[in-house]
Amino acid sequence: MPQQVQGVVAPGRNEPVRVETIVIPDPGPGEAVVRIQACGVCHTDLHYKQGGINDEFPFLLGHEAAGTVESVGDGVTDVAPGDFVILNWRAVCGQCRACLRGRPWYCFATHNARQKMTLLDGTELSPALGIGAFAEKTLVAAGQCTKVDPAVAPEVAGLLGCGVMAGIGAAINTGNVGRGDSVAVIGCGGVGDAAVVGSRLAGAAKIIAVDIDDRKLAKATEMGATHTVNSRTTDPVEAIRELTGGFGADVVIEAVGRPETYRQAFYARDLAGTVVLVGVPTPDMKLELPLLDVFGRGGTLKSSWYGDCLPSRDFPMLIDLHQQGRIDLGAFVTETIGLGDVEKAFARMHEGDVLRSVVVL
Repeated sequence: MPQQVQGVVAPGRNEPVRVETIVIPDPGPGEAVVRIQACGVCHTDLHYKQGGINDEFPFLLGHEAAGTVESVGDGVTDVAPGDFVILNWRAVCGQCRACLRGRPWYCFATHNARQKMTLLDGTELSPALGIGAFAEKTLVAAGQCTKVDPAVAPEVAGLLGCGVMAGIGAAINTGNVGRGDSVAVIGCGGVGDAAVVGSRLAGAAKIIAVDIDDRKLAKATEMGATHTVNSRTTDPVEAIRELTGGFGADVVIEAVGRPETYRQAFYARDLAGTVVLVGVPTPDMKLELPLLDVFGRGGTLKSSWYGDCLPSRDFPMLIDLHQQGRIDLGAFVTETIGLGDVEKAFARMHEGDVLRSVVVL
């Protein structure tokens, strides 16, 4: 029988979010209903609210979540009621050319639930990244559920569902940061700090954090940055070169998603170095670089979508590292809030006051 729960809806472009009654259908074949325990407030949710992703309003926001499987539909074998799971927005198909080539993190046909969640009047909702987890319960494809150790706190586990995984994966999976490498991270919000953590975990010798906010630079230092650069007052390209013997960093991770910071990343890398774009640009942004510079500097220019992660591989591994004390996922949680506080959390995010606000249900 369909259930009625409370959830946070973005009704229209730049309109304040509001808590509404959501109708959750019973899970169909290949689907699962998950009782949400915690969900991080990610910048992507703000993009949805602002219309920066698409205009398929109203949106059921929230996607960086952990919870317990309540029920599953026919054919579901990988998870069962009672399993503690992290939700992911890259449920791989196993059949496309990327999956068949052994590169499932590039899957071209990822799954979402086929049924729609609705408002009480029947209006269909568009769940953010196919999840919609600012809600007491949500309906997802069963492949979007990744089982992890239930001993970990939900507000910590859920962060791997998006931002923290994106940053750690940008360093380890996409950037292939190795022992002794020099790394620069431009933009020290949640994703950038996670890239710092990933670089430290991979054994980077020098990790240079770049931001315009000294508060964020201080936090990046706590996370493992060895040097900081305030790019409001200092040319970051020259500073990174000076800190790397005049050469530039082996890997530069751009966690802002703007043309000007991407140019900084491009010129701050060593010859034959790697640039990783993990910051999310808006559709109107354009990048112009001299083609001769692209040719002459060599190296690799990469984008990192979800940290090129494979949830079934990476989520349990990172939870294990957290439980061993090798990474501190809890350091990303600035505050815990309720469903009714999401609009205020967006404002705090905009002001740079938080690393992560986490809705706890």
